[in-house]
Amino acid sequence: MDQLLSYGESDEEISPSERDESVLVKPTEQAIVPTLKLDNLQVAPLIVSDHDLAVKVAVPDPETKEIAYNPKYEELFRAAAGPSNPFKSERERAQKNMLSGFVEQAHFNHFQFERNIRSFDTLGYAQDPSADSGNKFIGDVKKAEETAGASMFEGMKTGGQKRKRTKNFDAADVDGYTGPWAKYDDEQTVAKPDPALQKEMDEIVKKKRMQSRMGRKKLEEEQAGNAEEMCTFHLKENRDYQGRSWMETPLHTGVNLRADYVPEKCFIPKRCEFTYRGHTKAINAIRWFPQSAHMFMSCSMDTKVKLWEVYNNHRVVMTYSGHRMPVKDVQFNNEGNEFLSASFDRFIKLWDTETGQVKQRFHTGHIPFCVKFHPDADKQNMFLAGMQNKKIIQWDTRSGEIVQEYDRHLGPVNSITFFDKNRRFCSTSDDKSLRIWEWEIPVDTKVIQNAGLHSIPVMTKSPTEKWIVGQSMDNRIVLFQLIDDKLRFAKKKAFRGHTVTGYACSVDFSPDMGFLISGDAEGKLFVWDWRTHKIVARWKAHEQPCISALWHPHEKSRIVTGGLDGLIKMWN
Repeated sequence: MDQLLSYGESDEEISPSERDESVLVKPTEQAIVPTLKLDNLQVAPLIVSDHDLAVKVAVPDPETKEIAYNPKYEELFRAAAGPSNPFKSERERAQKNMLSGFVEQAHFNHFQFERNIRSFDTLGYAQDPSADSGNKFIGDVKKAEETAGASMFEGMKTGGQKRKRTKNFDAADVDGYTGPWAKYDDEQTVAKPDPALQKEMDEIVKKKRMQSRMGRKKLEEEQAGNAEEMCTFHLKENRDYQGRSWMETPLHTGVNLRADYVPEKCFIPKRCEFTYRGHTKAINAIRWFPQSAHMFMSCSMDTKVKLWEVYNNHRVVMTYSGHRMPVKDVQFNNEGNEFLSASFDRFIKLWDTETGQVKQRFHTGHIPFCVKFHPDADKQNMFLAGMQNKKIIQWDTRSGEIVQEYDRHLGPVNSITFFDKNRRFCSTSDDKSLRIWEWEIPVDTKVIQNAGLHSIPVMTKSPTEKWIVGQSMDNRIVLFQLIDDKLRFAKKKAFRGHTVTGYACSVDFSPDMGFLISGDAEGKLFVWDWRTHKIVARWKAHEQPCISALWHPHEKSRIVTGGLDGLIKMWN
C-alpha cells in the first residue's frame, strides 16, 4: 500500500469508497479530489515482450518473403545465430534459391550478350561478364590482346573463307572435265598415318577386340585353325615283308572278316579280354574300321584321335593330333582311307588315315556335334554335319564349299541317320523332334514330335535296315520302324531298365539282330533280347558312365566299350 501511495499526489489515507468516487469524478467538477494515475502503476515485474525479444535476439529468416516489423540495418545483415550442422559441407550450408546454387537477377544488354557469346564460340575469347572486371577477357587471353579484343561485329575474320576448286569447264576435254564437282585445291584424297601412329592404332584396335566377345571368339578360332597338326605312328614298320600296308586286313586271325559275312548266332560275352589305355580323358565316340572291322578309332576329350588294333597285340597304331579342344565325333568313309573329326574348336578336319595328313579344314564358326559321310559309293565326296546353331550343313570335299543347308530344327542337331537306300535321312535335335529330309532338299518332309518323346542324342540303324533305334533321355530306347520306305514311331515298344539321363550313350545291334546293347550312366553294360525286350545280361563295365558300346559286325560275342574314365575295354 505504501508503494502505491508513493505514486499519488496525497499521502492521506483514502477509503475504498472514496477511491472509487475519485476515479469517477467528472472533469467539469470543481472539487479537488486526490487521483491515482494507472499509467505509472507497475504491479508486476519487468517482462520482455515478444517484439522486443525478436528485435534483440531473433534474426529475420532469409527464406521468408515477409517481415512483420521494420527491422534495423544491423538486424538484416547480421549473421545467422545458433549452432551450424556439422554434417553439412560449406557448399551445402550456402544460401540457395535453386538446385545448383544461388542466382541473382541482373539486367544486361541483349546485343552485348550475343556479341560476347558468338565471339567466344568462334574466336575463343570474350569480355569478362563480371561487374568489376573492366576490360578483362576470358578464354584465349593472348589472342584477345593481339587483336585488341576485336569481336565478330568489328569485322574480325574467322578463317571461314570459301575454298577454291580446281575447275575445268572445257567440255572438249572429256577426261579432264570436272564441271561443278571439281575437287578443292587443298583437298587430300589419301589419308594414311605414319608407321609409328599406325602401330599405335593397331595396338588399340587389338586391345578393343580382345575386350569384346566377338573379338575373343575370332581370336580363338584363329588359334584353333593354327593348331599344330601331327600324327604319331606307333608300329615299327609301316609295311610288312610282302610290301603290304599296315591298313590291310590281317589274314591269320581265325575270324572271317569279309564285308558280307554275318554270324548265324551271337552270344553274350563272358569276360573282359583286354583294356586299352592311352587316352587321358573321357571317351566321346568309337567307330569300327569299315568292312573288315580289324581296327577301331576312338576320339576323346584329350583332343586326340587314336587308331587301335582289334587282334594280335591290341596296340595303338596311330595317334592323330590336330585340334585344340576336345573331339566330339569321328567318322570313316566307305573305304576307310579317310576320316572326319569334329571338335569343339569349331573345326571339322578331313584326315588321310594312312599318312595322318590333314587334307581339308571346314569351318562355320559353330560347334559341330556329329558328322556323317554319304553311304553311296559315288557320293563319298559329300558329308553332313549337325551343328550347334540348329543347322545341318552339307559340304563337298572336292571344293571345300557348302552345298546345302538344312535349317528347320529349333535346337542343336545331335545325330544323322540315312535310310531308304540312302535317298533320305533323319535327324534328331535337342528340340525333342525327329525330322526326315530328302537328300539335297532343304525342307523336311515329316516331323515326328509328341508329348511323350524326349531328346534323342544317338540313333542307330539295324543290320536288316528295318528298324532305327534311338537313346531317349527319359531312360528308354525308342524304336522307329521302316515300312514301305516310311519311318513310323513305335509308341508301344521300348527298351527300359537302364539310366542314361544326361549322357549320350550309344546303342548297337548284334550282327544277327538277336541282342541290343547300350551303356549306362552308372558304368554298366545292358544287353536286351530283341524279340522279348527283356534284359538278359548286365554287368559293371566302367567305373564312370559307359558312353560307347559297339558289337563287332563279324564276330559272335565281341563287344568294345568306352567310358568317361578314359578306358576302352574289349569283351569276349
